[in-house]
Amino acid sequence: MINRTMGPAEWAMLILLSIVWGGSFFFYAIAVKELPTFTIVFLRVGLGSIGLWLAAWAMGLLPLRQPGLWRNFLIMGLINNAIPFSLIVWGQREVASGLAAILNATTPFFTVLAANMLTADEKLSWNRLLGAVIGLSGVAAMMGTDILGAQGGSPLSQLAIVAAAVSYAFASVFGRRFSTIPPLITAAGQTAGSSLILFPVMLAIDMPWRLASPSLDVWLAIIGLAVLCTSLAYILYFTILKRAGATNIVLVTFLVPVSAILLGIAVLGEALGLHHIVGMATIAVGLALIDGRLLTFLKPRRI
Repeated sequence: MINRTMGPAEWAMLILLSIVWGGSFFFYAIAVKELPTFTIVFLRVGLGSIGLWLAAWAMGLLPLRQPGLWRNFLIMGLINNAIPFSLIVWGQREVASGLAAILNATTPFFTVLAANMLTADEKLSWNRLLGAVIGLSGVAAMMGTDILGAQGGSPLSQLAIVAAAVSYAFASVFGRRFSTIPPLITAAGQTAGSSLILFPVMLAIDMPWRLASPSLDVWLAIIGLAVLCTSLAYILYFTILKRAGATNIVLVTFLVPVSAILLGIAVLGEALGLHHIVGMATIAVGLALIDGRLLTFLKPRRI
């Protein structure tokens, strides 16, 4: 049985995960200057997978050899990495990052629906659906008027990013089947699966043997993406998924924009506006509704 209401440990891991994934924008900004898309994505998941397997080996966790399990790792790598990463990159050729973040934040909507269809203990409820609506509106508010002037791109480009959100939603539900496997092994297996899928794509499209040798800054950015944003991030991801369920894990899509903005304020000296505060407060209400904690707090108590 999945714990639908997260405790302090799960919330702490979710916030840390949002910070790690929010910080990935800094690494991408450096890497895209010298490397093409699929090369960056493959290096991220490939090196991240190596790091995860080395950590598993150091902890005495051996690779599992069941054929059915490795089939599931390939499927998880496909729907949680290869497909959504590719769709987002393709969509963002025309769609500005602010709008892309809002479209990606529709993931909880689709997760609530997918979990309702495919699970027995994460059924649709009014508070979860309302919480998803409120959380998404908080993301839009936090983006402020910048999003109104953003480059919208073609409907097909926007649809690609929404399709990525759908893929993430089904991946969160599919990932529940790894609940009996250590999160470290699950993370390593998934990234190995996505690496196998992305490798021929990278060779066919990017032809990396024709690329110039990247600079040290780019290699440091790739290492950051692999170690922090992949190895560490997916250990946190599968730990939260195992303990708190599919609907709760995708709440990180609401928190990633918050983390990115707060990092910009702390690291780059950007200003904190009123719309940021309103947006973050609205997101907090949506999170509390989906988590169920707000209902518990408002429930009349017997004296």
